[in-house]
Amino acid sequence: MDFKNDVSYRKKTLKNLLECITKYQQEIVDALYLDFKKSEFETILTETSYVTTDLINTIKNINNWSKPKNVFPSILNFPSFDYILSEPYGKVLIIAPWNYPYQLALCPLIAAVASGNQVVLKPSELTVNTSKIISKIIVETFDKNHVEVVQGDATVAEQLLTKRWDYIFFTGSVSVGKIVAKAAAVFLTPVTLELGGKNPCIVSFDCNLKLTAKRIVWGKFLNAGQTCIAPDYLLVHHKIKLQLVEFLKLEIELAYGKNPEISPDFPRIVNQKNWMRLTQFLDSEVVLHGGQTNKNDNYIAPTLLDESKFESLVMKDEIFGPILPIISYTDETEIDTIISKYEKPLSLYVFSKNKNWASKIIKKYSFGGGVINDTIIHFSNSKLPFGGVGNSGIGAYHGKRSFDTFSHKKSVVSKGLWLDLPFRYAPYGTKLKYIKEFLKWF
Repeated sequence: MDFKNDVSYRKKTLKNLLECITKYQQEIVDALYLDFKKSEFETILTETSYVTTDLINTIKNINNWSKPKNVFPSILNFPSFDYILSEPYGKVLIIAPWNYPYQLALCPLIAAVASGNQVVLKPSELTVNTSKIISKIIVETFDKNHVEVVQGDATVAEQLLTKRWDYIFFTGSVSVGKIVAKAAAVFLTPVTLELGGKNPCIVSFDCNLKLTAKRIVWGKFLNAGQTCIAPDYLLVHHKIKLQLVEFLKLEIELAYGKNPEISPDFPRIVNQKNWMRLTQFLDSEVVLHGGQTNKNDNYIAPTLLDESKFESLVMKDEIFGPILPIISYTDETEIDTIISKYEKPLSLYVFSKNKNWASKIIKKYSFGGGVINDTIIHFSNSKLPFGGVGNSGIGAYHGKRSFDTFSHKKSVVSKGLWLDLPFRYAPYGTKLKYIKEFLKWF
């Protein structure tokens, strides 16, 4: 078993993984329902189909991605043959989150295996059923010396972080991401940190109101708002705020009915702790729509809040739930004042028929990735890098970038023997003026 150098072995194990996840497709769907009451449609859309597509794409391209990449040699090294080798880092730790526990565990794993690494995967302890089926799939597919699953709570994750790794890939909160980065710094271990932030959604007075509302409701309340790239708060032009609110209410009802608690399409909060954290955000807020909760079922209705204050709990950190503050603005100065209060977000969204204005907003602010006139769909294009900037993350992946993330790019120059220019060798004597003239050409 030579997974480091044998690309055919890596490809074979990935094909085995594809067979295994296909076999357990229904069990995966059932596990996510038990953990979130997530509908089969939403599970297939956001979890299983994404993993399967990513896996098929990786299997298709692994031979090409793994080949040495020739580069044009420098004339200074003439004659030479220059190339880049994609070398696995070695032992990789992947710590997966609970919000998309299947997709965000399997996709980094696929890339790490494709790149030739040994992997230890730590799935989330909060999604017990999904973590169990992931473990079952890994045990059936991989040799234990190649890929291993370690189950456990935060204490187990802390213990894993005390060990020396060649690469760490973490998806989760900013606060835990800082802990991971600190632990990695002890050994100068490179990291990818996929974090989050307060993602603004800016709505101009000239937007298509009905379609804007429909797309915001979909992106915000997918997975009950437990999505790192979901709109965190709306900045709505004061002229259309009341109209937009009415459209948002209508779209919520069209999506989840008059009582979302009995909708088969609206998931639950992952556990009681997060439910309690989110319900505190509703205290002292003006609720425009929703606000109903059920502790026994970890349920919080899709909720719209009116003009939340910046000192309030709901506006301090990332919400990560089905609660959407709506704040009005009158001009770009107010937009700038509000957005600049927060760290660089993972995503930013802008709705406007004015393409120039929307493009100006996109260029003005620093964020991981974003969309004009829709929400969260940038995640679905594997040709776009996905990752944060500043406080919202380090590094990016998806598609070939995932393979590159888990590969060290080793530079190699193979120098010819048939010619050896004398300029670089001592004694230098009168060579200085000649070398200066020579280097002017480069």
